[in-house]
Amino acid sequence: MKLGLHYWNFSNPAEPTAIGPTLRETATIAEQAGVASFTVMDHYFQMEQYAPADEPMLEGYTTLGYVAALTQEMTLGLLVTGVMYRHPGLLAKIVTTLDILSGGRARLGIGASWYEREQRGLGVPVVPVAERFERLEETLQICLQMWGAQPGGEFNGKHYQLTELINSPAAISTPHPMIMIGGGGEKKTLRLVAKYADACNLFGTSPDDVAHKLDVLREHCTAEGRDYDSIVKTALVTRPPLTDPDAWLADVEAFKALGITEVMTMPDRNPVEFTNGLAEKILPRLASI
Repeated sequence: MKLGLHYWNFSNPAEPTAIGPTLRETATIAEQAGVASFTVMDHYFQMEQYAPADEPMLEGYTTLGYVAALTQEMTLGLLVTGVMYRHPGLLAKIVTTLDILSGGRARLGIGASWYEREQRGLGVPVVPVAERFERLEETLQICLQMWGAQPGGEFNGKHYQLTELINSPAAISTPHPMIMIGGGGEKKTLRLVAKYADACNLFGTSPDDVAHKLDVLREHCTAEGRDYDSIVKTALVTRPPLTDPDAWLADVEAFKALGITEVMTMPDRNPVEFTNGLAEKILPRLASI
């Protein structure tokens, strides 16, 4: 079982001069301890259900570029890119850039985006949910075309029209950076996973919930003619691991039995302290799962 660290909060410590050094120390400890992936959010305001919107938040891909220069092994990505925040042609180029500069460690995590307060606040177009999913599907098609064996040509979709899909230099990852779609929407999100993605990311609220979502994904794979086993299954485990390591590891054991091969966890305290705790209390035991 692989472990990913989801660095979602820049408020501990909140002083701007301390954010960079704390991020650097956390990423260094994580890699040395054997954490497999490092992700940050694609938000510009903090999520209101967790903390005030005006708490510190950094732009995701800039942050990953900084982490890429500090590490050698961990996979890097956003959990997950909001489809409304970047034009898809530019998004493919951004992820390609991260992939090249990190030595082939970029992962495109992507979803339909949802946080309307930050979108309205910063002038991002707010469109109906159905249109967001249409744009997500076209974005996936554009990225796959730009990352294909023969990039170039045009793309004429309902929402996006591109006349030259040039992407030079090409990504290092083969055949392209992993595409991971986040979310558990049963009608649209999981259908797009079955049709386009290399991986899915589900909320690991409970083994029963994850089992149900995977059953739905399997049905979509059958409908799309997709090999269900070819999709990497990951989960963001919401239970804090250091509060009760035994209970957390029991959940992970259950997720593993369902076919989950990577779990992500979020710091619930100072990230350096949290990551040291993972290294001491979680990763040695996780290795046996």
